[in-house]
Amino acid sequence: MAHDFVDPYLDVDAGILRNLVGATSYDELLNAEGELVALRTNEFLEKLPLRPSGSMDDFLFIHRFLFQDIYDWAGTPRTVEIRKSQEGSEYFLPSPNIAMGFAWAQDELWKDNWLRDLPKETFAQRLAYHFDNYNFIHPFREGNGRTQRLFWTILCHDAGYDLDWCQVSGEENDEASRAAAEDMDLSGLVAMFSRIAIPGDPSTPLNSDLLRLNK
Repeated sequence: MAHDFVDPYLDVDAGILRNLVGATSYDELLNAEGELVALRTNEFLEKLPLRPSGSMDDFLFIHRFLFQDIYDWAGTPRTVEIRKSQEGSEYFLPSPNIAMGFAWAQDELWKDNWLRDLPKETFAQRLAYHFDNYNFIHPFREGNGRTQRLFWTILCHDAGYDLDWCQVSGEENDEASRAAAEDMDLSGLVAMFSRIAIPGDPSTPLNSDLLRLNK
């Protein structure tokens, strides 16, 4: 007899992700995540322990740093298949292909010289392309969006642009990402990045407030 699939990341009794903070409800976990990840984000930006180049190791390091207080699997690639919760959403990259996906995406980013020395219009177009490549990988069971926002914020700052995520709603980000992945339509991401990319000085400190999506 076939057994029903059991998500190894779930606390079966509580029905939420297994966690280190003792949360037994979704709201408790959400609140703990919000507070602890914000603190770790500020710490990361103060220390800047990583200058990202687009590798899988970059993402593992960032995720582990941000979620170390919450999940014992922080910084570990997922072993299950995931998709957005909306009805009809397609699955992200199969878990056995995560390392291969990162290798390909990093090579594409390298070809664009990590987005350096680009005029704003071209920068927004190329960032949309690369953001879609990495977003499709979705390497973690939870925390992909926050990991990717921190990654792109630092990489783009080094390339001479600051990304003001405060101007983006979660719904806009999700819809633009869905259209890019499922319809091969990058226009939503291009419009989003054209609006939130601000020419900046790579030598100045990053502002953690820029990383927060609007609700």
